[in-house]
Amino acid sequence: MRRLEIDGTLIEDDSDCYVIAEIGHNHQGSLKTAREMLVAARDAGVQAVKFQKRDNRTLYTAAMFNKPYDHENSFGATYGEHREFLEFGESEYRDLQAYARELGLTFFATAFDHASADFLHRLDLPAYKIASGDLRNTPLLQHVAAFGRPMLVSTGAGTIDDVQRAYDAIMPINQQLCLLQCTATYPNQPEEMNLRVIATLRERFPNVVVGLSDHYNGIALSLVAYMLGARILEKHFTLNHTWKGTDHALSLEPIGMHKMVRDLQRARVSLGDGHKRILPAEAGAVTKMGKKVVAARAVPAGHVLTMDDLAIKSPGDGLPPYEMRSLVGRRTRVALSADDNIQMEQLENPF
Repeated sequence: MRRLEIDGTLIEDDSDCYVIAEIGHNHQGSLKTAREMLVAARDAGVQAVKFQKRDNRTLYTAAMFNKPYDHENSFGATYGEHREFLEFGESEYRDLQAYARELGLTFFATAFDHASADFLHRLDLPAYKIASGDLRNTPLLQHVAAFGRPMLVSTGAGTIDDVQRAYDAIMPINQQLCLLQCTATYPNQPEEMNLRVIATLRERFPNVVVGLSDHYNGIALSLVAYMLGARILEKHFTLNHTWKGTDHALSLEPIGMHKMVRDLQRARVSLGDGHKRILPAEAGAVTKMGKKVVAARAVPAGHVLTMDDLAIKSPGDGLPPYEMRSLVGRRTRVALSADDNIQMEQLENPF
């Protein structure tokens, strides 16, 4: 059966969409800002918040770490300095982990390397995210799988063979897996999202939950993803689109996140059970706008009805129009006035 439990929340086909506010490094290296973002995420109604953890010194080559980073979004003279400025350590992570728990949020992070994975494992996180860049990083996938906690693996810039390889690497070790359709562009253009891959992944991997890592600058396509079967949705989150940093422009602000969560919940309940019936809420409208068969004119008792004696009018609180032809040729037991409801017990049985 397709189901995944994260920190006590069960995710399956019949459940609400599990929404993750991807904070990443949108806190801009400020613990105070990160705490404010947790509150805003809680108020928006998400289930989880996610950060990103890198061990920058071991993750990057010396050339990349020391490369000059002269950019409007830079927080350092080199790329390494930039990344180090944004990186939280153990004290910040433990503070945010405790604060998220206090707020009723699930807290976890993306591990970009073995050292970061071990760092997060020491925090005893309830789940782990693997970024698209590590879809082919089988050693990291298997290392994190061994922690025995749910794994969410993004599949951006990958082929179905890459996804299959990752699946085959993880599942013998840990069957708590979610595969996230993702397009590694920032932001996504609608024509780049290829949301039908969600259905492809569900068909090919029927025993795992499928979701979407959504980089689209808006909320409409998240609803499409839910309707296609995505039950986990990761969305970048910020307090201000204008802040310095590359992710802010494609992130939702609190009001946008709130609207997305609200609409995803509405999408689930709007699906119903598939059984076509008259709902109690429809009763007033179906009577007011519906039609019934009435007498078109006054007729005496003993009159044999013709089509000219019958009319269809509102409200629909009488004999439905589909019975109209069955009345023709039947004799009235009582006199009828114009607009009187016609009832079967008022008529003699047909000859």
